Amino acid sequence: MDKVVVSLGGSVIVPDDNDDAFLKRFSEMISSLCDRYQIYLVCGGGKIARYYIKVGRNLGLPEYDLDEMGILSTRINATLVAYSLGEKFVGKVPEDILEAHRLEKKGRVVVMGGTVPGHTTDAVSAMLAKEVKATRIINGTSVDAAYTADPRKYPDAERLSKITHQQLYELVNVGMHGAGPSNVFDRLGAQVARDSHIDICIVDGRDLNEMRAAIEGKPIKGTVVSD
Repeated sequence: MDKVVVSLGGSVIVPDDNDDAFLKRFSEMISSLCDRYQIYLVCGGGKIARYYIKVGRNLGLPEYDLDEMGILSTRINATLVAYSLGEKFVGKVPEDILEAHRLEKKGRVVVMGGTVPGHTTDAVSAMLAKEVKATRIINGTSVDAAYTADPRKYPDAERLSKITHQQLYELVNVGMHGAGPSNVFDRLGAQVARDSHIDICIVDGRDLNEMRAAIEGKPIKGTVVSD
């Protein structure tokens, strides 16, 4: 049975856009696949995390404390996703990668958020994929693929359909890396996936046909990161 780690951005889970309807359809899709694939879901914090981090930073809190609040936000999102899965959820939101591996159960889905300060949920996804020997990582995000720059800010950004791990690493190895960064994938996560030779599929997280195809290892419209 293939093991698949899905990194689900907070901007996909709770953008305040019919979130309950989306989560119902998402959970039905995941439930229909979890007898054929061992699925792990790692949930990001999105705007909820960014709100607390912004307020905390304005209050002068150190980065460690900001990260801790971000992690709690990811776990709130993970709990929401986990409960939406009903009986397909393993029953507990793990707080670290080893616990997530121990909770693995055929036909059930492990759902978690962040782990420790300094690690984004993309990095957690990559480290979890390495730990459980996953076949691939699915990065469900708020854009439909990887681009040479943020397409929402730079309309002329080039869309990338297939790139190497090294190209992804070079693409994201720029800018600020403090609490609450927003990028197509995290630098540490890209490095772990590269060094462990784990494929990454970057897709629109709200396009459930794309998400299903990526989980099943079928062709996608998004970006495939592979050696």
